[in-house]
Amino acid sequence: MLEDTVVPTLRELALVFLRLGATAFGGPAAHIALMEDEFVRRRRWLTRAEFLDLIAATNLIPGPNSTEMAIHIGLRAGWCGFLIAGVCFILPAALLVGFLAWVYVRFETLPQVAGILYGVKPVIIAVVLQALWRLGRDSLKSAWLAVLAVLAVILNVLGVNELLILLAGGVCAVAVHRLSQARQTGTPPPPAACLGWFSFPLAAAVPPAVVAPFSLGALFLVFFKTGAVLFGSGYVLLAFLRADLVERLQWLKEQQLLDAVAVGQVTPGPVFTTATFIGYLLGGPAGAAVATVGIFLPAFFFVAISGPLIPRLRRSPTAGAVLDGVVVASLALMAVVTWELGKAALVDLPTIALALISAVLLLRFKVNATWLVLAGAFTGWLVFFLRAL
Repeated sequence: MLEDTVVPTLRELALVFLRLGATAFGGPAAHIALMEDEFVRRRRWLTRAEFLDLIAATNLIPGPNSTEMAIHIGLRAGWCGFLIAGVCFILPAALLVGFLAWVYVRFETLPQVAGILYGVKPVIIAVVLQALWRLGRDSLKSAWLAVLAVLAVILNVLGVNELLILLAGGVCAVAVHRLSQARQTGTPPPPAACLGWFSFPLAAAVPPAVVAPFSLGALFLVFFKTGAVLFGSGYVLLAFLRADLVERLQWLKEQQLLDAVAVGQVTPGPVFTTATFIGYLLGGPAGAAVATVGIFLPAFFFVAISGPLIPRLRRSPTAGAVLDGVVVASLALMAVVTWELGKAALVDLPTIALALISAVLLLRFKVNATWLVLAGAFTGWLVFFLRAL
């Protein structure tokens, strides 16, 4: 521990993360910026270098980055702090999303609610496209990564399991890294590196999962799997949930998924609380609790085991190559699902105009997504009100 940092108390952790969980709008990047201001500048719980180390660590493990940052920071106060920080950051958003899910189930058919969702959905498409553009610029570092992304898109369109696509992306990234090393040193490449690109056609040959009847246990497994393997932006969550809940299991409709994402955007805290909303739609309060625990539980596990490994992982070229491949494959999944959801959300000229205006405001003027979602809700309500006259 450095001399100029302060060890937080459990009470301080609980209060500050409850406040952040109830007020932190804007997605993972905004959450991390708020944490830097709170814990590095104001409270001096971490140095800037330590904070950057934690950001690097969360990028090397699956799960929601801002939630894992909260858990890492809580770990400075021991294992009790580890639990308190994570739970207090998640709980306010989960409770609010659960309440909105109850409202949605009860009042979904009312015209004013339909109007609000009509206006919010195009904005959500623009928000996801903006995140895809920003993350793509940082992730597509070379031509071969762009090729990998195209292959991942093709396989996803063909119906290949998302986990297999991510695995193939990581394997191919390591293969290219090893081949590049061999070329630089003039040594023959290892056989495994030469076989790396065959992981994509092999992935395509694996049959899709079998449809299963709904149960709380199956719901938990769907969200636990998603939380355990999802790299990249929280918006990649869309690809996994659409493939599992809309296409394979058919527990959810396309519109319901988009509504769930809209609620996740308009509320503070982790975007992964979209799981709370979906769980409530499928299984009531018990389903909301099961889905929330399922999707966030892997984050606690990965933070617990990755802490001692952070320095070694950050220095490992192989770990970095795996991350590059998995992130690019994740963005490819995100692009496909954005296209599919866009077809459901952009249904007429007003919705198309809302999406275009929102995209310009996000990309050119850096407007906070929360304000755009609220503006979209008001615009949708106004359009429905005027049409009813």
